Amino acid sequence: MATVSNNPPANIGSPTAKPAAEKLPVLQGGGLVAAGLLLAVANFIVVLDTTIANVSVPHIAGGLAVSSNEGTYVITSYAVAEAITVPLTGWLANRFGTVRVFTTSMLLFGIFSLLCGMAGSLGFLVMARVFQGLSGGPLIPLSQTLLMRVFPKDKQTAALGLWSMTTLIAPILGPIVGGYICDNWSWPVIFYINLPIAALCSFLAYNMLVPFETRKRSVPIDFVGLTLLIVWVSAMQIMLDEGKNYDWFSSSFIITLAIVAVVGFISFVIWELTDKQPVVDLRVFRHRGYTASVITISLAFGAFFSSVVLMPLWLQGYMGYTATWSGYVSAATGVLAVIIAPFAAKLSAKVDARILVFFGVMWMGFWTMERAFNTTDMSYAQIAFPLLMQGIGLPFFFIPLTGLSLSSVNPEETAGAAGLMSFLRTVSGAFATSIVTTSWDNEASHFKNDLVGIIASPQQLASTLSAGGGDPQKALGLMDQLVQNQSIMLSTNAIFFTASLAFSLAACAIWLAPKPTRKADTSAAH
Repeated sequence: MATVSNNPPANIGSPTAKPAAEKLPVLQGGGLVAAGLLLAVANFIVVLDTTIANVSVPHIAGGLAVSSNEGTYVITSYAVAEAITVPLTGWLANRFGTVRVFTTSMLLFGIFSLLCGMAGSLGFLVMARVFQGLSGGPLIPLSQTLLMRVFPKDKQTAALGLWSMTTLIAPILGPIVGGYICDNWSWPVIFYINLPIAALCSFLAYNMLVPFETRKRSVPIDFVGLTLLIVWVSAMQIMLDEGKNYDWFSSSFIITLAIVAVVGFISFVIWELTDKQPVVDLRVFRHRGYTASVITISLAFGAFFSSVVLMPLWLQGYMGYTATWSGYVSAATGVLAVIIAPFAAKLSAKVDARILVFFGVMWMGFWTMERAFNTTDMSYAQIAFPLLMQGIGLPFFFIPLTGLSLSSVNPEETAGAAGLMSFLRTVSGAFATSIVTTSWDNEASHFKNDLVGIIASPQQLASTLSAGGGDPQKALGLMDQLVQNQSIMLSTNAIFFTASLAFSLAACAIWLAPKPTRKADTSAAH
């Protein structure tokens, strides 16, 4: 049983303004540990779902009789929906209370996870993933907020350290867990495993954290801005996802989506810059350091996340890897990242953040360039080693960049700036994933045509291959498969090369920021 005592107020990491004289109870002993684990697990399960489906896409696509490219909608739909709810978190917490919103979101996350597993069609699964993302979005910032409310000030650093470790570990375990489940059970189980965790977390959160509920306040919400945000982001994502299927701008449907996206975006920017209570405060872009940080994180995360999604598609579709082994490869990036993270955090307090970010992003770009020379006969170690080494750059990228971006804005703008950066990071990953998967197919087709053109006489080559008495048609099929595998390999290398250029551009963009003059309160970041 948790014991509660009335101590002086903790440093409240709320999405809203901090009450001046609010006295909070503080959990002690085992209750404090339990609360910390509860909030860390809630954050863990939401972050896990951003990567657990990556290696499962081929299985999901096969089970629902769709292409692997269409299967990636499962990833992008969740990411976009999760990003859209981030700007709403502060308003929801104000309107209904932080604990109540957290508990309800956790419960809904479990319900929509159940619906994801029950999906019998891609359309139903994508819709369930959208609602799962909408439910999970507030859980990441609110779990951090509640940690700051529950823990006394002298223990908040350790609590945030635990919370941060789940953010790093979850993406590593996601591909491994997803791959093992798909190979040994079936893809719906990757969603069903959320059910007991969501149920337990919501029950314990309601019973343990009610004393830490925030006061409800009737605050206005920018419905027009929120509507415009949903419209232009959704139109852009659908256009990128469906463009290839509709032959891009030869389709009136794609043209309409493009017009809606452009007009919606322009209207959104104008409205948010003139509204007194914007859902997203775009005025923070007047700070040069913040703008440079956002450009850097958007380019770098887009390059990173899209390559993370592409890797399992290549390994399982053309390299003969199982989902489990594909997960092991994908998880290699996070191994050294977890080990290096504490060192990077300490170094960021002493060294100019721009230097650390430049090093981290360029390091990731270098090892991505190394991956642009892959071959079809590579071993597991040859594929995984560049990913393992790339992980060294991740902490030097994320940790100092968060501090640099938030130290560039005014203290009262920190929460809004952190939410906007999180939104843009997630959306850039979703957009880049759609662009990369489409480009991957297009480039493969071009390379295949080039390779076929090199073969002087396919029929003569087939006759030579079948000279020992084999079937000429089988020989032609074997040759076609060989050409297809090589064209996919060349296309994959081209994507990695382009991603390395994006990393280089992102690294250079950080020097647009002025030298930081103060430290930021990164408890607002999520």
